[in-house]
Amino acid sequence: MTVHHLNELLLVCSILLLVAVAAVRISSRSGLPSLLIYLGIGVAIGEDGIGIGFDNAQLTQVLGYAALVVILAEGGLGTKWREIKPALPLAAVLSTVGVAVSVGITAAAGHYLVGLEWRQALIIGAVVSSTDAAAVFSVLRKVPLPPRLTGALEAESGFNDAPVVILVVAFSTAGPIDSWYALLGKIVLELAIGAAVGLAVGWLGAFGLRHVALPASGLYPIAVMAIAVGAYAGGALAHGSGFLAVYIAALILGNARLPHWPATRGFAEGIGWIAQIGMFVLLGLLVTPHELGDDIVRAVIVGLVLTVVARPLSVVVSTTPFRTPWRERALLSWAGLRGAVPIVLATIPMVYEVDASEDIFNIVFMLVIVYTLVQGPTLPWVAKRLRLGNGETAADLGIESAPLERLGGHLLSVSVPQKSRMHGVEVGELRLPRGSAVTLVVREGKSFVPSPTTVLRRGDELLVVATDPVRDAAEKRLRAVAEGGKLAGWLGLGGNGAR
Repeated sequence: MTVHHLNELLLVCSILLLVAVAAVRISSRSGLPSLLIYLGIGVAIGEDGIGIGFDNAQLTQVLGYAALVVILAEGGLGTKWREIKPALPLAAVLSTVGVAVSVGITAAAGHYLVGLEWRQALIIGAVVSSTDAAAVFSVLRKVPLPPRLTGALEAESGFNDAPVVILVVAFSTAGPIDSWYALLGKIVLELAIGAAVGLAVGWLGAFGLRHVALPASGLYPIAVMAIAVGAYAGGALAHGSGFLAVYIAALILGNARLPHWPATRGFAEGIGWIAQIGMFVLLGLLVTPHELGDDIVRAVIVGLVLTVVARPLSVVVSTTPFRTPWRERALLSWAGLRGAVPIVLATIPMVYEVDASEDIFNIVFMLVIVYTLVQGPTLPWVAKRLRLGNGETAADLGIESAPLERLGGHLLSVSVPQKSRMHGVEVGELRLPRGSAVTLVVREGKSFVPSPTTVLRRGDELLVVATDPVRDAAEKRLRAVAEGGKLAGWLGLGGNGAR
C-alpha cells in the first residue's frame, strides 16, 4: 500500500465515522437502534451499492469478536452494581434456562415450518437467542425503567453471549452433535472458568489501579481497557468463556471507584462507539442484498415464532421461580432485541463451512433487521402502556478521584446533579468522616472556601480532600447524602460519618 492509498483510506474512514456519528442523532430522534443505520452504511458502500467487494467471513468473525469484547467491556464498566445485584439470579436463569427454551422452540420452527435441516435450525435457534442491551437501551432513553428491569436486561445481555457462543460452535462443528448433558457440562465448565478469571482479573486490576498512582490521568483509561481485554484473553486461553470473563472484570472495575473515573468512562464509551460502528459497517459489507430475497419469508416466519412464542415462553419459564409480575414479564418478553451478537455469530457456520451457511447468515441478517424495525420504535410505547416507565431518574452523583501518593490522600471532585438531594444540605450536615473535608466550592463559575453553614446547590462543584484510610467512607457518605439528603443515616442508606 502506497502513502497515496493510505491517505485515500484515511479519508474514507473519516467520512464514514462522521456519517455514523451524525446518524446517532437520527437514531435518538426516531427511536431506531443505531445498528440499523450502521448496517445500512455498510450495505450502501458494498457490492450492491458503491461496489466495494468483501466476502471474508473469517476476518469478519475475528474483527467481530474483537469488537464484541470492547462492547462488553464498555457495558460492564457502565453497569451500576446496586442496580444489577438484585437482578442477578433472574438474569442468570434467563441466560441459561431461557436460552435453552428459546433455542429449542426456534429450532423446531426452523425445521418444521421453513424446512431447514436440524443442524441448520439449531444453529439459527442458538444464534438468535442472544439479546443486545445496546439495542434495547438506545430506544429506552426517554422511558427509564425500574432498576430491577434494567439490571435484569443488562445482566442478561452480558451473560447470555457465553452459552450461546458455545452452542453455535458445537452445532457448527463437523460430526455428530454432542448429547445434551455433554453440552450442558461444557457450558457449566466454561462459564465457571470464565467467571473465576473475570473475578480474579477484575479484583486484582482494581486493587492495583487504586494503590498505584500513574504519572498521567490519561493512562488510567488505557489501563482499565487493557485489564478488561486481558480478562477475555485469560478466560479464552484457560478454555473458559472469555466473554463472561471480560464482562465480569469490567463490572468490577466499573464499580471500584477508580481514580479519574469520568475520563475512563468517557474513553470506554468512545471506544465502544467505534467498535459498534466498525463492526456493523463490516457486517453490512459482508451481506449481498440481491441474495436476500429468497430468505426474507423464512426470516419473517422464524422471527415471528422467536418474538411471540419462544421469547415469551423463555421469560415465563425463567421468571416463574421469582414470581415476577405479569407486566414486567411482558416487557422482558418484548425487550428481547437482537443486535450485534447474532449477526457476528452467524459468521461461525460460514467459517466452519456448514452446508447452506450463507442462507443461515442471510436469514439471521434479515430477522435482525425486520424485527428491530418492529420492536425498536414500539418498545417505549409498550413500556408506557404497561406503566413501567418511572419518569426521569435522578442523575447519579458525579465523583472523580485523583490520588495524592506522596501526601497519602485523595482529591475528590464532586459534581452535584440537578436532581440530587444534596441540594439544600449544609456542608456541616454532610457529616464527613474525620480526615476528610470540603475545601472548595465552585458555583456559577466562581470558587470560594465554604463554611460549615454553606448551603449546597444544584450544579455545584465540590473539592473534597480525604486521607487514604477514610477515602472510601467519605465517598460512601457523599453518595448516601446525594440519595437521601441530610437524613440519609436515618433512612438506612448508610454512609454515616463520624466527626
